Amino acid sequence: MARVKGALATRKRRNKVLKLAKGYYGAKSKHFKMAKQAVMKSGNYAYIGRKQRKRDFRRLWITRISAGCKANGMNYSTFINGLKKAGIMLNRKMLSEIAIADPAAFAGLVETAKNA
Repeated sequence: MARVKGALATRKRRNKVLKLAKGYYGAKSKHFKMAKQAVMKSGNYAYIGRKQRKRDFRRLWITRISAGCKANGMNYSTFINGLKKAGIMLNRKMLSEIAIADPAAFAGLVETAKNA
């Protein structure tokens, strides 16, 4: 029986990594060993970035809500506490959108939170 060599599988694996490394600077896009390291590192950065994106957006929404609250003479924590007591279940993304797009409606929410 003839010996099977893994040339095809090896080439496929290498080409897959080099394809992922396309556009990288210098030898990182040409040499397999460097490309493999760069692709692994960039994969880690991408994984971490997916987690950070969620944090960053939450911080942005909170900042926007806080600015809207301050414009209506209230701070963020009392506003959120007032909404919870009033039974208004809106997430921070929607609250920030309301604060930007419809300041009158947001002022109404602030009044509701003050009364609660």
